[in-house]
Order: sequence, then C-alpha cells, then structure tokens
Amino acid sequence: MKSNQLLITLIVSVCLILSVFIVVDGIKNRNASENVIAVTGMAERNFESDLIVWKSQFTVKDQNLTTAYAELKKQSESTRKFLGTKGILASEMTVSAAEITKEFVYITSNGNTVSNFDGYRLTQQVTISSTDVQKVESISREVTELINSGIEITSLAPEYYYTKLSDLKVAMLANAAQDGYVRAKTIAENGEGKLGKMTNSTMGVFQIIAQNSSEYYSWGGAFNTSSKKKTATITVKMQYQVK
Repeated sequence: MKSNQLLITLIVSVCLILSVFIVVDGIKNRNASENVIAVTGMAERNFESDLIVWKSQFTVKDQNLTTAYAELKKQSESTRKFLGTKGILASEMTVSAAEITKEFVYITSNGNTVSNFDGYRLTQQVTISSTDVQKVESISREVTELINSGIEITSLAPEYYYTKLSDLKVAMLANAAQDGYVRAKTIAENGEGKLGKMTNSTMGVFQIIAQNSSEYYSWGGAFNTSSKKKTATITVKMQYQVK
C-alpha cells in the first residue's frame, strides 16, 4: 500500500516539474516572438520606354462583298507602302485578318420595324512594334497623309513598354530590401537594441505610373502604357529579430 502511494506521489511530482518547464519555455518563446521589428522597404526608379506599339485600322464598306474585299486589299497595299516609305520594316508590321460585319438600317412604320441590309463593312488592323520609338511616334502623327489619299484610317494612341522590365524589377527588389534593412537597423539602434537575423520577407506590389503625374496607385499594381517616361516603385515587407 505504501509503495503504491509512493509511486503516485513520484508520478505527480514529475508531472508538476514537466508542466513548469513547458510554461517557462512558452513564456520564452512568446517573449522571443515579441522582440521583432516589422518594416517596409521601398525602391523607386525612373526609366524611359524602349518599345512602342502603335495600332491603326482602316475600313471599307460596300453592298457587294467582292467589291469590298478588292477595296480593302487596295487600301492595305497603300498603307503598307506608306509605312514602308516612312522607314517601317516588314518585320515591324503585322496586318490582321479582315473582320466582316453585315450592317442593317432599321425603319419603323406604324409600330412595325423592318431591317434593310445596308452593306458589308470590312475592317483590318495594322500593328507596328518597334524599338525605334521616336520614328514610330513621328509616323503616327503623319497618318493624315493616308486620310487625305482617301483611306478611311483610324489611329489609336501609341503604347509604350520596356523590354528590360525583369532586370529592372530584380534590381529594385535588391534596393528595396536594402532600404528595409537600413530602416530596421536604425529603429533597433535607436531603441538601444541590436538587429538580429531576418525572419520573414514578402514582396509587395510592383507599380508603374507616368512620371510626374497624378496617376493613382492601385492595390493590384498599376501598369501604365500610355506614357513614354515612367516611374516604377516596389515594396518589400520584412521582419527582423531584435537582440
């Protein structure tokens, strides 16, 4: 009987000792998790686009589909020739397939509406992609020459891109991480502490907006294509231990 009581007492004592160790270890871990600094590093870079994409489209309309095709082909050849004389290479030019639309006019009389066939409208798009940004900009402003020659062409605003965007992003990530490290170190030292190792890092949103503009940033990441000169920003969220 006494031996059983002694065994029970021993088991209870061991359990109490283990529970103390667990509580103490939990307190240490909790305090360790509280001794951290969370910062956001940021990098900003201005750059100029090195690729321009300019789209335009011309349209013909005729009651006869064959006639419309013949006229479209004529205008396509005239457009290619015009662009060629302006210095656009064949490799920089893409002409889409013709888009055909049947058009109708609707006449209402005595409450009844009747549709009458009004002809075929054929549209074809020309896309210019070039690294000679200045050349294509100049040509896009001279498109009125085609209009004056009888070609019904519509010019869209040029779009601007950057071919080295991946390299730029990597370099900016490094700058943002360095900025975050300096911020965390400054905070730690001003609090009479010492910066420890980084425990977590998350890349934020990569944004591209027009330079010197009031363009808004977006939570999903803005990507401006309407301006040749742009500003890119990127953030990195970082967490460091403090000793």
